[in-house]
Amino acid sequence: MANTHMRDAAAVDEERRMYSYGSLTETELDEKYPNRPHNHSVTPSFSILYTTLFNPLNDNRRKPTAPVARRKLGPHGASNLTPHEIRRNIIESFISRWRKEVGNDIYPAFRLVVPEKDRDRAMYGLKEKAIGKLLVKILRIDKDSQDGFNLLNWKLPGGQTHAAGDFAGRCYEVISKRPMRTEPGDMTIGEVNEKLDILSGMSKEVDQIKVFSEFYQRMNPDELIWLIRIILRQMKIGASERTFFDIWHPDADSLFNVSSSLRRVCWELYDPVIRLDEDTSGVTLMQCFQPQLAAFQMHSFEKMVQRMKPTEADDVFWIEEKLDGERMQLHMVEDESVLGGFRFNFWSRKAKDYTYLYGSGFEDDNSSLTRHIRDAFNPGVRNVILDGEMITWDVEQDAMVPFGTLKTAAISEQRNPFSGGQRPLYRVFDCLYLNDKALTLYTLRDRRKALESSISSIHRRIEIHSYIEGNSASSIEPALRRVVAEASEGLVIKNPRSPYRLNERNDDWIKVKPEYMSEFGEELDCVVIGGYYGSGHRGGNLASFLCGLRVDQNHVARGSNEQKCYSFFKVGGGFCAADYAEIRHRTDNKWIKWDPKKPPSDWIELGGGDKQYERPDVWIKPEDSIVVSVKAASVGTTDQFKMGLTLRFPRFKRLRPDKYWKDALSVMGFMQLKSNAEKQHKENEFQLDNERRKKRMTIKRPKKRPLQVLGANDEVSTPYAALSTKVFEGLSFFIMSESLAPEKKSKAELEDMVKVHGGSIVQTQTASRDVICISDREVLKARSIKKSADRSIIRPIWLFDCIKQAQADVGRPRYLIPYEEQHMYFSTHDDQAVVDSTTDEFGDSYARDVDLGELRGILAKFPKSEDKHQHAKAMEIVDHLEDHGLDLSDRFIFQGSVLYLDFGDGAAKTPEFTAAIDELQAVGRKARFVGGTLSNSLDESVTQVVVGRDRSHLHQLRQKVSQMSPIPKIVDAAWIIESYQERTLLDEDRFIAR
Repeated sequence: MANTHMRDAAAVDEERRMYSYGSLTETELDEKYPNRPHNHSVTPSFSILYTTLFNPLNDNRRKPTAPVARRKLGPHGASNLTPHEIRRNIIESFISRWRKEVGNDIYPAFRLVVPEKDRDRAMYGLKEKAIGKLLVKILRIDKDSQDGFNLLNWKLPGGQTHAAGDFAGRCYEVISKRPMRTEPGDMTIGEVNEKLDILSGMSKEVDQIKVFSEFYQRMNPDELIWLIRIILRQMKIGASERTFFDIWHPDADSLFNVSSSLRRVCWELYDPVIRLDEDTSGVTLMQCFQPQLAAFQMHSFEKMVQRMKPTEADDVFWIEEKLDGERMQLHMVEDESVLGGFRFNFWSRKAKDYTYLYGSGFEDDNSSLTRHIRDAFNPGVRNVILDGEMITWDVEQDAMVPFGTLKTAAISEQRNPFSGGQRPLYRVFDCLYLNDKALTLYTLRDRRKALESSISSIHRRIEIHSYIEGNSASSIEPALRRVVAEASEGLVIKNPRSPYRLNERNDDWIKVKPEYMSEFGEELDCVVIGGYYGSGHRGGNLASFLCGLRVDQNHVARGSNEQKCYSFFKVGGGFCAADYAEIRHRTDNKWIKWDPKKPPSDWIELGGGDKQYERPDVWIKPEDSIVVSVKAASVGTTDQFKMGLTLRFPRFKRLRPDKYWKDALSVMGFMQLKSNAEKQHKENEFQLDNERRKKRMTIKRPKKRPLQVLGANDEVSTPYAALSTKVFEGLSFFIMSESLAPEKKSKAELEDMVKVHGGSIVQTQTASRDVICISDREVLKARSIKKSADRSIIRPIWLFDCIKQAQADVGRPRYLIPYEEQHMYFSTHDDQAVVDSTTDEFGDSYARDVDLGELRGILAKFPKSEDKHQHAKAMEIVDHLEDHGLDLSDRFIFQGSVLYLDFGDGAAKTPEFTAAIDELQAVGRKARFVGGTLSNSLDESVTQVVVGRDRSHLHQLRQKVSQMSPIPKIVDAAWIIESYQERTLLDEDRFIAR
């Protein structure tokens, strides 16, 4: 910026007038943001960004990190800087020079430095292909020439110096051959922002060409390559927005998290000395914030209840149904300029504005919600912020519709508001702002009172979400049983004594969902022996069913009924309307009313003998009944069912019309499954104990041992039921505190865990310089180590990550995870250099697998695509995986399968044939997504041949594969589709193509 000349006041005013932000003029901005900073000079040349910031950061990112041990003193006695230090110096220098030479308003620069965080500028609607076409026309090159081909097919090999997939690099290759300028251009940062605002509002190619042409004429190739990256929002400069925010102001990242506003970060925090008030909630009317999130379920209900911080005087916690919709915040404020007197805004959890969908006011004729809820707000409410879940409600079925139909329902409601079909329903569970007062620091109990005093429910439009109170772990299971029976996702338990914590996932709110068992196989096939009538929208119909186990023939007394069954469990969750219809079709006129005085004991035995526990309303003979497949969380003892055992949280998976009652699971069959599961569990424990025993026998202890205090004894006293590894073999650990994350473990449990995996324990850090110090809290010993600053302190999460990766890499050489930022409680200078090189700019580890929670954080840092739905969709997919209990391991369902897609004869190129090909290609993409490999030829590597709708040459295909060795199975595409849906590799024999 040193070459930037100071402009007079008139020039500064002219730039402000010409290059305002978005649709607001300078005067309007001053009225809306009266305390915003003003620059004393015009913005510098755009070239300053790439010469002093982008290119230096990029060069630093590409430098290999030298081993810490090789760092030497520089020529002037100063040690060489680490990449992390260099990165911060580059950014600090840029920000410092901007403040000095331009002023305190850095918003014009940050809009270009972190464009993916600029929510004030609309999406451009331009992807690589579209930009390539614009450049071909502007440069007047033939699209079939080498350069034209490289631009339009940038993912294919063919570039000179830039690899396939680097679109901006390909653009540089082509533009640098025919530049309009070789020296840096004359466009200022302010001008670039003004032109980009114009470009974001364009949709016609002829208009876009005019803007791009001006960029081409006034910029050199180096500037243009960075401009294209800004438009694509794919900067990748080796520094995340968090780094820029932290250097700009210590509270910048926090403010962005609660406001989603780059403008507020730049204009409210321009002075690093002035800090945000610690009591400031961040909640502001008509300003989107990041909501509080629920923590994931812990190991037991008891532990979760403990996390609710009960007291002797108040041990209550709240239990709410977990809703399957989209988190939504509603803002309402008095506004006389709006018809109806009130203005609304709706934002999703991802800060997407949905006001256009749900309505901006009571008189909004294009609203799918607000025009129906005028009477919901009680008199005296001037403004309010509500937090809740937007769900889809089917009026005809009077039931919630599963996730994924919300936008369609809202659009349908906009067009036909009283159709009686599916509509949005807003379930409110929190009130965060009321009549000019933020309520986030108040307890949930007080906020609930504010909620109930401010709004009233309007049936199936806006409703206050209900809850029940519990005061012990035993309160949770019945509630979970009820919501599972109603096909719901689970529960959220909340601490009514807690404040609202913005953008946090803590133990004040905890999700509770049934985790389904796997030790007895994927599912259990049982026969239905009874039925229970439902209520509400299920009234008058059978809504849940009693299932039983067949009594084996050799256990049936001579002359007794061979169809006799013992009651085992009841199930009502997971059925859809089609399932109920199929059951009615197959069992119509076969149900018999249960007579308590004359129970059908020759057919069915219930728990409790004459007490007839879990007595159904109607019963059915097994030979007239159906078989259902179910999953469950676990098996527990009970006196409510004849088996003395029952399934906890059973959930219907599917009907088995292919199975007769005799094929259903029997008493002995189930007991055999149970025995095998217990045997396998004991074998796993034996292998673990045997491994420990071998290790103790093979270790040769020296005569003079270094000082090692192993606690009470050398043995692992706390059971540690996990696959043992040798990942810590030869290492010594000084563990100073318990672990707080990723799970709570005592100091003793951590020590046992380390010993199981080959490590040894000492009770002082002075035993050796190689001792690894572990702590998650500022205990006295940790404070002493930090004061001496001679060694790092590692968080226990590093132990968990090392073990997890070692268990995933069984059979490979031992591998310790390098330290990452999240692993460090305290870092020495040398260790910090290692930390800086172990993750990429988005926090993705180079050395270990990540889970869904970490993937969410990484995606949040990725540059968002110019396709405004793409990034949001990626986050929605992660939300959906998380909410439905899926994880990244499901990506390997088809691992090891080599699939050949058979598209049929193709003699007649009809529209039907083309559609069939498209369907099968989509199925193939789905298989690849979950680990399958697609083969272009039918060779001996193929394990399955997948066919679509065209079966005209199936006979010839069978003859062809019969000559192969081994012979692949010919399966219907439904095998892939259903396996994908069920998250497991289903048996191919069920899907053999006919």
